[in-house]
Amino acid sequence: MTATGVRAQARIVARADGRGGTALPVLDGEGPLALRRTRAGGDEARVMVVGAMSGPLGGDRFSLDTRVEEGARLHVGSAAATIALPGQAKGEAHYDVRLDVADGGELRWLPEQLISAGGSDLYVTTRAELAAGARLVLREEQVLGRVGEEPGRLTSRLTVRVAGRTVLDQQLSCGPGAPGGWDGPAVLAGHRSVGQLVVVRPEFAEQPVAARMLGECAALVPLAGPAVLVSAVAPDALALRRLLDDALTRLA
Repeated sequence: MTATGVRAQARIVARADGRGGTALPVLDGEGPLALRRTRAGGDEARVMVVGAMSGPLGGDRFSLDTRVEEGARLHVGSAAATIALPGQAKGEAHYDVRLDVADGGELRWLPEQLISAGGSDLYVTTRAELAAGARLVLREEQVLGRVGEEPGRLTSRLTVRVAGRTVLDQQLSCGPGAPGGWDGPAVLAGHRSVGQLVVVRPEFAEQPVAARMLGECAALVPLAGPAVLVSAVAPDALALRRLLDDALTRLA
């Protein structure tokens, strides 16, 4: 920890073990980013991110890098929601996630919600780089404020590239100081939970998924290349999870 906040890094590498399973030759976390291997399912390795400290707080800088090598399958979740909180250090907090999936690799990135508590200021970046034959399921869920609380400022940028081509690059800023209109009818429309689900599968290139509404608060949109995006808003975290889980079931 420094006068300007905590610095923490974590790294995961998943590799096919040659026996039909997935090994984790690198599983390294520090400070608030503790990593735990959990019981595997079939050929899939499972990792849980366990928050060992509060945060991210103002001024903190967290980074989490994950690489899935050829033929490996990895599922990453988190033990609880991440709560962005105000801190003694000035300035915004940063949480950077980088995902790299090789040909024939598969990553299911399914953390719990990110909650933007009142007075916090967090900038989140998630960057996924996939080879042409890679597979990805990525879920992001953001909750603006705890019960009865106004949110902090939250800026979230999500970038997905497949075979060197950018298929998604979007940014959303919410809360005090964010550009006007974030809570208007064209964006959140008064809802306090927002989420994205990105699914990348090679077969989508040959059999594209048609765009459609998934009820009043969610939409499925095909992206360039073998990918689809589901965007959803909801009044609370439970309703948002139901929308995204239903979308993933439809895609399966």
